[in-house]
Amino acid sequence: MSSSSLQVVMLLLALFSLSALVAASAGNFGQDFDITWGNDHVKMLDGGRFLTLSLDNTSGSAFQSKNEYLFGRIDMQIKLVSGNSAGTVTTYYLSSQGPNHDEIDFEFLGNLSGDPYIVHTNVFTHGEGNREQQFYLWFDPTKAFHTYSFIWNSQVIMFLVDNIPIRVFNNLKSLGVPFPNSQPMRIYSSLWNADDWATRGGLVKTDWTKAPFIASYRNFEANACVWSSGSSCVYNSNSLQTNTWQDQALDATGRRRIRWVQKKYMIYNYCTDLKRFPQGLPPECKRSKLR
Repeated sequence: MSSSSLQVVMLLLALFSLSALVAASAGNFGQDFDITWGNDHVKMLDGGRFLTLSLDNTSGSAFQSKNEYLFGRIDMQIKLVSGNSAGTVTTYYLSSQGPNHDEIDFEFLGNLSGDPYIVHTNVFTHGEGNREQQFYLWFDPTKAFHTYSFIWNSQVIMFLVDNIPIRVFNNLKSLGVPFPNSQPMRIYSSLWNADDWATRGGLVKTDWTKAPFIASYRNFEANACVWSSGSSCVYNSNSLQTNTWQDQALDATGRRRIRWVQKKYMIYNYCTDLKRFPQGLPPECKRSKLR
């Protein structure tokens, strides 16, 4: 083989290796997740790059990540159930195992056609939650895909929608506030019937004539620390991003955006619910309004 031909072959091999690296950077539902409920209600399309969950009066559906993570940035693009979604709940959350589990939640509460979805968020530490904040969205989440993200590091948990922070939960262990920083968590998502509470406190029931209800997922990315069986953490990225999440906090732009969201779209905040906490608000509520 001539030197010029060898150079061409080497160039082609290099290009092939680069394309393989880029392809591997995108999350794949078939490779990265297990179906845990309603196998026949889950569809994977486009080689595992696209997934749908469905709900009818026989079953809902769910999946969970194969990996556990201890800190990272998790992104998922979701298109929620359209039309009359009253009574349905689409969940997307991180959770460890056991009665003293940690958990970081997005829950999307369905509603009657034309009424807005409610985005329900919560943070559990050592099995204790009761840190709910709820929001409307500034767009229709059923018309197109939108990105819902968790940033979780040793100092802060951030909830983001289309890269706009809607909530932060800071590490205030110095004030005696537990913070999830020792239990690795898996990624979970499900679509299920919760018409006993989800829509207007359970007053509006699921209309099964509208079934199947379908939520769609794509473009999963985990730029995160994968927990291994040897009790160690391996940095892994399903994207080409760097690990900027490790020390990420709200900057000036983020503070302006979160104030905008909380002023215009927050509909419930446990930190202002004096009736719920007659003996005094939790200590993290007194430290900052950005909780």
